[in-house]
Amino acid sequence: MELKDYIRVIRKRWQIIVAVMLVVLAGAALATALSPKIYEADTRLFVSTSGSSDSSALLSGSNFTQQRVKSYADVITTPNVLDPVITTLQLNTTAAKLGNQITATVPLDTVLIEVAVTNPDPRVAAQVADAVGKQFTKTVAELESVTKGQSSPVKVTVVSTPTVPTTPISPKPTRNLALGVVLGLLLGLGLALLRDLLDTTIKNEKDCQEVTDATVIGGIAFDPEASKQPLIVQADPHGPRAEAFRTLRTNLQFVDAANHPRSIVFTSSVPGEGKTTTTANLALTMAAGGARICVIEGDLRRPRLLEYMGMDGTLGLTNVLIGQVELADVVQQFADSSVYVIGAGSVPPNPSELLGSSAMIATLRELESRFDVVVIDTPPLLPVTDAAVLSTIAGGTVVVVGAGRVDRDHLARSLQSLDAVKGRLLGLVLNMIPIKGNDAYYNYRGYAPEARSERSPRQRSKDRERTTSS
Repeated sequence: MELKDYIRVIRKRWQIIVAVMLVVLAGAALATALSPKIYEADTRLFVSTSGSSDSSALLSGSNFTQQRVKSYADVITTPNVLDPVITTLQLNTTAAKLGNQITATVPLDTVLIEVAVTNPDPRVAAQVADAVGKQFTKTVAELESVTKGQSSPVKVTVVSTPTVPTTPISPKPTRNLALGVVLGLLLGLGLALLRDLLDTTIKNEKDCQEVTDATVIGGIAFDPEASKQPLIVQADPHGPRAEAFRTLRTNLQFVDAANHPRSIVFTSSVPGEGKTTTTANLALTMAAGGARICVIEGDLRRPRLLEYMGMDGTLGLTNVLIGQVELADVVQQFADSSVYVIGAGSVPPNPSELLGSSAMIATLRELESRFDVVVIDTPPLLPVTDAAVLSTIAGGTVVVVGAGRVDRDHLARSLQSLDAVKGRLLGLVLNMIPIKGNDAYYNYRGYAPEARSERSPRQRSKDRERTTSS
């Protein structure tokens, strides 16, 4: 991944990063609040040898002391020192446990021993540090006494007496919270990257290019009101989505202009990608450009086209294909436009065989001779083979790709099914594109929204009334 990919993930999934950071921060704050307070008391000991007037003896004694003082630091945590301390202070512990609370260090090139004692009770910490310092002086004297009755050549002096600490050394709220923020951000970023890697849904044109070399010939913005107003080119003819359909119409006109298809199959990979509304709106847009359009409800399993267009679906394509009625009997004109619609008709038991029959080929050729373009709404490619069958007899196929509704594997498999039957793929239409965020289509951040905002709500209301009455 490049830097721009990380930035894209951060901008897109910042909610995950912030949420994880807040959770970790809350955990750090809770752990800090629940952790017992630990206090530390310190004492400092000075180790020396018996005095001498001879300079060489002084130097030798100094070297001797520096060598011995390193061993003395280890002696402090032994039972010889700690058992008397426990007895004196009447502590309910053992030398081993108390030794874990004591740290003795020797600064480099010195004869000092720094003793630190930690304890949840600050007074106990100070008492233990004081008792350890006093007892250690006695213990060293006993250890270094070579002959009975003679004083030890090594002397330990307490040069810094401990005081009762007032501020705990642990926990450290500022450090813990800062670590919580840093760790939370790192974990959040990792989770966001993992989520992005596991998310294989098609979100933008770049994702389509990773699956296929087919051209994205149009992009339609997501509209939460699409189910209530499926024919957006009539409900809001000056809106950005209506403008997107006009762009799609123009792009289709330039797809293989020398061999322009007279019939186009519209399909998708899985249900719910908006192929039926795309088919209906594109047909109306093409008719607005002066073309005579025939729309066939080729989805014989779950027909929705006539429902969206508010037309009767008693008789339709299946009735024509089995010879019950003539083609002219099922062609309906939509409103006062040059769009003519053929419904699905009765639901047959064998849709795929019916759509691939010679009767369907003859019907489609007749419609191609009577209309400028025949647009066929078909079922998705993956669940059934209807669309693949129709793609073999139609002039071309357009696959509608629902942003966030289909993953890359599904799109790749649907395109493979078209390629397997030698279907002619005209291009992809990216549908339901977010109008905000990193995956927003650039067309909806430019001219169209501004053009819409220039018209007052009253003007848009009049436009809707005028298109509805027509």
